[in-house]
Amino acid sequence: MSGHQTQQQPDRNLALELVRVTEAAALAAAPLVGMGNKEAADQAAVDGMRYMLHSVSMDGVVVIGEGEKDEAPMLYNGEQIGDGSPPQVDIAVDPLEGTALAANGMPSALAVIALSSRGTMFDPGPCVYMEKMAGSPEIADLLDLDRPLGETMRLVAERKRSAVSDVMVVVLDRPRHEHGIEAIRAAGARVRLISHGDVSAALLAVTERSPVDLLWGIGGTPEGVISAAAVKCLEGQLLGRLWPRDDAERDAATAAGYDLERVLTRDDLVAGEDVFFSATGITDGDALEGVRYPSAGGATTESLVTRSRSGTIRRITATHDRAKLRAIGGVRYGAGY
Repeated sequence: MSGHQTQQQPDRNLALELVRVTEAAALAAAPLVGMGNKEAADQAAVDGMRYMLHSVSMDGVVVIGEGEKDEAPMLYNGEQIGDGSPPQVDIAVDPLEGTALAANGMPSALAVIALSSRGTMFDPGPCVYMEKMAGSPEIADLLDLDRPLGETMRLVAERKRSAVSDVMVVVLDRPRHEHGIEAIRAAGARVRLISHGDVSAALLAVTERSPVDLLWGIGGTPEGVISAAAVKCLEGQLLGRLWPRDDAERDAATAAGYDLERVLTRDDLVAGEDVFFSATGITDGDALEGVRYPSAGGATTESLVTRSRSGTIRRITATHDRAKLRAIGGVRYGAGY
């Protein structure tokens, strides 16, 4: 058994192959930024990502994808991707995280992918949302979904040797977060509201020199799994608890055997010991610069890629020849080509 597991461990070169995958998605979606059509931008990102994924040497299964086969632009849950050769891996993808952000030309749209050994990614089943809290290695042990938020703000400030008023929490701007936001502000901490994009927000919460100290709120479970992979690679912590939207979803989750009171850590959400994560900016944000066109024939991208086993974090700025990309990938690289 141990020999088989060793054989199936993802190879080191997958890290840089994944950067090519998220770059392809970002370059495909970028010409549609600001055009007001989030479905078209999402489809372009999916097409670009899939095109590159099939060239990667792996036997991959999409565990966290764009939805079921008949309801998504593609890269659906259960889809087989890669060239079929070892290693066997689980894959979580969001070719365009922040579809509305991209469509409206707003900051922090990303193309993201995470990869781990087969059978190690959490399947959220019928639960679409989860409560989340994420932070950097410095405050990882202070995270607690049951402790009052105000108390956590004070503990974070104490750990960072700062005033509570220096603590910044990133939160999705949703009515369900009103009471939490009030508690954070009542403690003297500050809130950065975002309209979409909680994978990008999780990256902010765990990266160095970030304006954000903490992520809190209820967001998508697929994004939670992807964020957990990134957080694990960056050695922070993410806690999550499934949050059924209604009684029907609660009953379905309970019938499927999910413990709705359980607090899931990053290692519950992504249990693999060798996890890869890659993100490429589509629009400019605090975490990554978006796709830019410095010349008529060129494009630049900025990506973050990391691996849990080595702890290596790479920021990769690449210059692309749009004519050559068009010759290779055709329409997959977007109408702007």
